[in-house]
Amino acid sequence: MKKQTVIAIIAHDNKKADMIQFLIKNGIVLQHDKVKLIATGILGRNAEKSGFKVKKMLPCLMGGDAQIAAKVADGKINVVFMFTDPLVTNAHEVDIKMLVRICDVHNVPLAINEATAQLFLNAIVQQL
Repeated sequence: MKKQTVIAIIAHDNKKADMIQFLIKNGIVLQHDKVKLIATGILGRNAEKSGFKVKKMLPCLMGGDAQIAAKVADGKINVVFMFTDPLVTNAHEVDIKMLVRICDVHNVPLAINEATAQLFLNAIVQQL
């Protein structure tokens, strides 16, 4: 029996709607019983409103991205989809860099845009 794939989803404010659209577009895969979603606060709430089962962490500004990084370090997250907005400077940029570093250290795939996330998701489909 194949193990569950745990996907963390995070998005900058200007990318939250894009992430929800990505989830909806890939709903069949992301609602599979062997896929589990973990999200930061507001994004998780929005995903739930769109029909997805999501484990919610704190909002990013309250430490949600750090909670996700800790789960990556503990080996509890298999892939991270973090849609970033390259046109906006974020007050919590240091937290974002920390999550990127943790993913690098623990060799966990990290997609920072929809194109990369779709490639990762296509690979996950092959494992289901």
